[in-house]
Amino acid sequence: MEIISPQQLADEGQAAYNKGDYLAAARLYKAAADGFITAENELSAAEMANNCSVAFLKGGSPELALQAVGNTDLVFAERGDTLRQAMAVGNQAAALEGLNYHDQAIEKYEESAALLESLGESELRAYVLQSISAIQLHRGQFMEAYTTMGKGVMGLDKPNLTQKLLKSLMQLPFKFIR
Repeated sequence: MEIISPQQLADEGQAAYNKGDYLAAARLYKAAADGFITAENELSAAEMANNCSVAFLKGGSPELALQAVGNTDLVFAERGDTLRQAMAVGNQAAALEGLNYHDQAIEKYEESAALLESLGESELRAYVLQSISAIQLHRGQFMEAYTTMGKGVMGLDKPNLTQKLLKSLMQLPFKFIR
């Protein structure tokens, strides 16, 4: 019987994810996380748990996604890995959003955005703020959604073409006020 390492399981999980077989990917990431825990590699286990969460979410299982991500943000925070902490909090938010717990999702997205801002990660922060804006738009909170989207887009140092267009459109109303 061949022994499969946690890294091999992680690689197989990534291959399944790339094929769009999200539930198989989630199972493989979970097995990899368990293997890393056995090997006393808590950071890699937390990373695999986050990958598992994303795969479950893409596979349409937000409740399993929320269980998988757990408190991995705390593992990263204890190690001073603020970027992965922010990503884990964002994964918690996405799972909460998938479960229609919008208030809690917004709180987690805001926490993630603040961590990303502290790192100067404007691109990732803009993506997180876009998620908040989408929830606000869905709720009919149009001004809040506009303001949140503006915070994200205006903070970009090097916006892509779509972001440049959005930035220009968002500045348009203020040109008439002057």
